[in-house]
Amino acid sequence: MRERTAALLLYQNIVQSDQAPVCAFDRDCRLIAFNRAHSDDFHRIYGYRVQIGDDFPSLFLPDQGAVIRGFMERALAGESFTIVEEFGDPDRAKPYWEVAYSPLRDEEGRIFGAFHHARDITDRVRAQAELQGAQEALRQSQKMEAVGQLTGGLAHDFNNLLTGVMGNLELLHLRITRGRTDDLERFITAAQGAGNRAASLTQRLLAFSRRQTLDPKPTDVNRLIAGIEELIRRTVGPEVQMEVVGAAGLWPAMVDASQLENALLNLCINARDAMPGGGRLTIETANKWMDGRAGRERDIAPGQYLSICVTDTGTGMAPETIERAFDPFFTTKPIGQGTGLGLSMIYGFAKQSGGQVRIYSQIGEGTTLCIYLPRHRGDVDSAIDAEGEDGTAILRAEGRETVLVVDDEPTIRHLIDEVLDEAGYHVIEAGDGAAGLTILESGTPVDLLITDVGLPNGMNGRQVADAARVLRPNLKVLFITGYAENAAVGNGHMEPGMELLTKPFSMTELARRVHDMLGTNRTN
Repeated sequence: MRERTAALLLYQNIVQSDQAPVCAFDRDCRLIAFNRAHSDDFHRIYGYRVQIGDDFPSLFLPDQGAVIRGFMERALAGESFTIVEEFGDPDRAKPYWEVAYSPLRDEEGRIFGAFHHARDITDRVRAQAELQGAQEALRQSQKMEAVGQLTGGLAHDFNNLLTGVMGNLELLHLRITRGRTDDLERFITAAQGAGNRAASLTQRLLAFSRRQTLDPKPTDVNRLIAGIEELIRRTVGPEVQMEVVGAAGLWPAMVDASQLENALLNLCINARDAMPGGGRLTIETANKWMDGRAGRERDIAPGQYLSICVTDTGTGMAPETIERAFDPFFTTKPIGQGTGLGLSMIYGFAKQSGGQVRIYSQIGEGTTLCIYLPRHRGDVDSAIDAEGEDGTAILRAEGRETVLVVDDEPTIRHLIDEVLDEAGYHVIEAGDGAAGLTILESGTPVDLLITDVGLPNGMNGRQVADAARVLRPNLKVLFITGYAENAAVGNGHMEPGMELLTKPFSMTELARRVHDMLGTNRTN
């Protein structure tokens, strides 16, 4: 008797006094007990006072009742769990509930029912939604701030560069007009220098936005680093002790080698600048297996990667600096000593190559910056490409080959026409793809097609090339582009006899590429 009295007191003092709804049900899902809070809340959201013996799921709206029955059956099967759901009559109230379900067992452990304990978490859910909304608004604001910073910095730098180009050309024109031909080289060199810096700035912007045109090839990264090691040593200077640690058996990478060289050189220059009094610089490669956890830590898909890490013993970076390090135009260097595009370019290049870049640093302890690139499972050609000629001489045509140039920009067409005509080629111009195909259909001899990738009037350069190859299967094609239309040119998988030249290019490089492509015709 005392035990029953104690149980009743426990039910009355704890369960009934609980401000959260509590109810129990038997194996048929009929109510066998509930507290006052459960009765009051059910009445509030459905307008009905529950009774002992009610089939509980049938008291809900039809779509909600089926869900509730499923939860009850899980508890009756012996499962203890917690769910978050929205229940109620939309015409009255439909709060969010956090409901804990547990089975009820007799003295022998047999399940004879179950119970649930519910909490109204509507205010918490709404607060979280408001917080998420505020965070999203903040992210959008930060994005707009970054865009403003990007465009402002871009306008500033390009105005400086354009002033250098236009000013020197203007002075050059005045000198020639007045018949003064002495010292003209100075103005030409200055204008070319400003143009080259503008090209470099554009390339970095495209790399940051992951829109640069890459030319990925199977690459032995250890050999690549060895090839530029002496350049890096000269660049960082004698006050920096440099060590290269190449992993044995390093996996190859499918990567644009020249862009990786640029990225590595940028990292080493940053490391040098972080050690104004000298220090130690280490370049290290390694094979990395990324499981799910390691991938999440580096924001990269699980798999096999190779890493290229540059470590310095310099000043280190504060967490807030690391947070912004990849933002465009963000720099900790004094005005005039850095564009703030180096790390953003490296980040964009790594992401566009299917990899990632991460910073590990502590103030006063130095910095390690690692580029992670996916493993390439094919072979790497052991031959190292020879560098092109560094001179300014235009390579001459060995015959009188005909080149068809398709570009919607008249200035580009005329420049190509001038340089190739001077080199001894016969040049035909077309302003869009349709005009180019008309020339090809006419039977006019054409030895090489040069086409911009981005063309107007519904036909891009790759479509022009494909149509041209139907008419002339062995026609050589040189794509020119200043934008990452990789899908248009086959995502780096071009057919034999097709090559890519990225704008802006020098006229010397154009003539060399044309000479080399047509040279294969003469040797076949």
